[in-house]
Amino acid sequence: MNILIATSEIAPFAKAGGLADVVSSLAIEWAKLGETPIVILPKYGFIDIYKYAFEPTEHTIIVPMGQWFEYARLWQGFLPNSGVPIYLIEHNIYFDRNGIYGDPNEYNDNDRRFIFFSRAIFEVAKILNFKPDIIHAHDYHTAFCMAFLKSYYIHDPLFKECAGVFTIHNLAYQGKFNPENALMYSGFGMKEFYPGSWFEKYGTVNAMKTGIMFADKITTVSPTYSREIRYPYFSEGLQDELNQRGADLIGVLNGVNYDEWNPEIDNEIFEKYSINEFDKKYNNKKQFLFEHGFTNEDDLDLPLISMVTRLTEQKGIDLLATKLEYFLHKYKFRFALLGSGERRYTDFFHYIAWKYPKLAIIDIGYNNNLSHKLFAASDFFLMPSRFEPCGLTQMYSMKYGTIPIARIAGGLADTIMEYNYENSQGSGFLFWQYNADDFSYAIERALQIYNNQPHWNNIRRNAMANNFSSEKSALDYIEVFNWAHEKIK
Repeated sequence: MNILIATSEIAPFAKAGGLADVVSSLAIEWAKLGETPIVILPKYGFIDIYKYAFEPTEHTIIVPMGQWFEYARLWQGFLPNSGVPIYLIEHNIYFDRNGIYGDPNEYNDNDRRFIFFSRAIFEVAKILNFKPDIIHAHDYHTAFCMAFLKSYYIHDPLFKECAGVFTIHNLAYQGKFNPENALMYSGFGMKEFYPGSWFEKYGTVNAMKTGIMFADKITTVSPTYSREIRYPYFSEGLQDELNQRGADLIGVLNGVNYDEWNPEIDNEIFEKYSINEFDKKYNNKKQFLFEHGFTNEDDLDLPLISMVTRLTEQKGIDLLATKLEYFLHKYKFRFALLGSGERRYTDFFHYIAWKYPKLAIIDIGYNNNLSHKLFAASDFFLMPSRFEPCGLTQMYSMKYGTIPIARIAGGLADTIMEYNYENSQGSGFLFWQYNADDFSYAIERALQIYNNQPHWNNIRRNAMANNFSSEKSALDYIEVFNWAHEKIK
């Protein structure tokens, strides 16, 4: 099966969140399974083309935009440790920037940037003579691919047997655009903009809605999230459209690339370890603390609770801020954070680091090496998310024997089971209501199991024995792709 992956992110070249990891692991797994994936990505200014051996091709891409044409250059490389081709679309005005979407606010021309990119992927396929069976688009940035496939390319011999699958990674980011601009860039025109049209939502062009309505099949990144978003609390205003397409809405749980996230083979951590080598895991904790200025005179046995996260309201940072000082003041655990995001949250954590220098380790930013070390060193991992489409970090943490403390939401509900002292089953500690007291109670329950044998080793073994391999996720998507093809026959 020829799979054309249209994405705004893919690890390791361009990453802002879990989308990049998921797309990368799926492409690798599909290639292993004998499928033929290619990936098309914007050539952002920060991509190290020399490190990853990208080379320019002889091709110039001519992209229709409204009543005019724009031009781009095509580069080619490969996903590391695989034979999966990666094609970069070079348009310096749109993509030669330090960020993907804009930080902290989105670029004001994201409509034009990503509509251009969504149209360009078809022209790249034509230049390469790549006949896709599936176009797999991700989030609002490539949602217009679904509309272009069903409108402009439906009769093109290269695409007439192609089905469109649209994956929602996070419904909160929808691509709400000025209709006159967006429909001019896309070529559809204002004649397609009216109440209830597949482009319109609350008086704006909504790219996420466009993807949902035009796709043959829609997936979300966990089964629970696919059910949650049909209700107003989680739907971000799109419950009517999602329920209208309910028969084609499928939850596929994200998977983990265990070639990268596995303490038995991880070269990024201080000492490799397996499911029965918790003494070596403890060595990772000690070395991590030493690296951050602690000594043997400090209480190295104090529980280490960590977060690796974007600092946004979605991630439950407000709940943590309400209770963190209480726990640190009571000297109940040591806290470590790696993340970046909203200024109000970074300011808070800088304050915590200043006030509790022997109890808080705060690193603001993105650091892949440090994230590996933190998963290996920590005893517990926090995910008090307001909503969580899937989440990957709880899967990473469990593979490293680091116990998640999480809210029952989205993919967290699909991957974590509350530990049961009676039968020694379960791999984490959960809470339901989105409030600080319930969150605090989950932390207290977790701390009670720390060094409480045999339960402490039991829960860590349970966590490490979980299998959330990206291979299963890739097979589930192949099934969805086959269903999409049945629909267009």
